Formats: sequence, C-alpha cells, structure tokens
Amino acid sequence: MAIELIDIPTEQTTAATDFVLALLAAGCALQMHRLKETSPWKASLWVWTFSLVATASLLGTVVHGFQISQSLNRLLWQPLYLSLGLAVGLFMVGAIHDGRGQRSARRALPLMVLAGVVFFTITRIFPGSFAVFLVYEAVALFYALSVYGSMALGRRLPGADWVAAGVLLMIVAAVVQATKSLHFQLIWPFDHNGVFHLIQMAGLGALTRGLTKGLRQRAR
Repeated sequence: MAIELIDIPTEQTTAATDFVLALLAAGCALQMHRLKETSPWKASLWVWTFSLVATASLLGTVVHGFQISQSLNRLLWQPLYLSLGLAVGLFMVGAIHDGRGQRSARRALPLMVLAGVVFFTITRIFPGSFAVFLVYEAVALFYALSVYGSMALGRRLPGADWVAAGVLLMIVAAVVQATKSLHFQLIWPFDHNGVFHLIQMAGLGALTRGLTKGLRQRAR
C-alpha cells in the first residue's frame, strides 16, 4: 500500500520542519557524545536529552506529514509524548547539574524521570491535554533560565550565556506554539507548529554551543 503525504500545506511544512529538527537534535546528541571523556555523566545526560528530542521530532514528522489511520495516529502520539516528557525531565536534571552539582543531579534524576512518566500518563488518561505539557515545560525552562542566567552574569560557567540564550529561545518557541492562531506565508505556509520548530532549531543550536564550551573548558 502506497504511503501518501498529507494534503494540508501547513501540516506539510510542520512535518518538514519537524524532520529538520530531528536531524539537528541527532547532531546535537552526537556532539555531546564526542565530549563524553570530559564529563561522562553530564555528557551522557545531554546525549539522552537530545536523542529523545530527535525521537519525538521524527515521530512528529510521521503524524503531521502522512495520511495515516486515526488508530495509528493515536498510537504514534504515545511514544512521542513519552519522549517529550522524558526530554523535559532530563533537561531539568541538566540544569540542576550545572547549578547545584552532580550529586544533586543524580538525586533528582529518578524524580524527573518519574515526572516525565506522570506527564505521559496524564496524556493517556486525558487525550488532548497538551496544555499540561506546556506548563510542565515552562517550569523546567524558567528554572533553567534562572540557573544559566545567573551563572552567565557571574561568569561562573563558560558557555552559560549561550545556554541561557538557547533556553530563552525555547521559551519564545513555547509561547508561539501556544498561540494557535498564528499563520503566515514565507515561501511556504507556516502555522504555529512550523514556527515553533524553527525557533526550537535556533534554541538547540545555541544550547549545544554553550554546553560544548562548558565541557571543553573542563578538558583543559
């Protein structure tokens, strides 16, 4: 049976940007893997975080970009939500690591993994509850912004300014995604999801640049 692309232009754009985001997140994970010798636990944490983002984005490419049955669509959203929930939890652990040290991050890891699973469970019980994710994500992002913003101002961690900029871009992206009335034409038609992905790409780039600077400093 032939696989058909979806015929909604904005969904096509969303799928295409999701695919590019998946490739970028995979590249970010590879970059962290290359730096594992400098700080194995921290680098591994970010490898998992970026890999989960890549997984969610790849699944998003399928659900947004192809004409599939409703049952398959619902099925694919389950690992997508789980990947997003766990990625946000690990992101929070990464901020705790840089803000309070590895011991605190290790203690927080099981709790934040549990938080990701709880978020996933909520989406299973209450379909269409994406607003819950936005709140969950906002808590992690604003905490990370406070950590890396203060470290950048105090110059306590190389690359903290880039990480803070990346987090700020992700907050902007989340606001854009919540603004569902957003539509415009830039060669291709974009809606709030497509713009969200574009801003997320910039955020991931800044985040990875900052993390790389911090990890390389440890190697000196």
